[in-house]
Amino acid sequence: MRAIFGVVGLLVVVAIVGVLAKKQLGAGVAPRGGGVEGSAPAATPKQQVQQFEQAVQGAMQQPRPMPENDK
Repeated sequence: MRAIFGVVGLLVVVAIVGVLAKKQLGAGVAPRGGGVEGSAPAATPKQQVQQFEQAVQGAMQQPRPMPENDK
């Protein structure tokens, strides 16, 4: 009897989690904004990767500050 209540309780919890997950995933979908004035078009993922790589390369090209030796 105790095992039956355990299984039923577990099924209820799984059902509640499933309903909440479905609501959360449904709420996360943003509608496509068509024709918002004044906003630049979003960069493609490839352009975003290139911009990131350029930023990393630029940071790596900067000279490191040399420690001052006061002797």
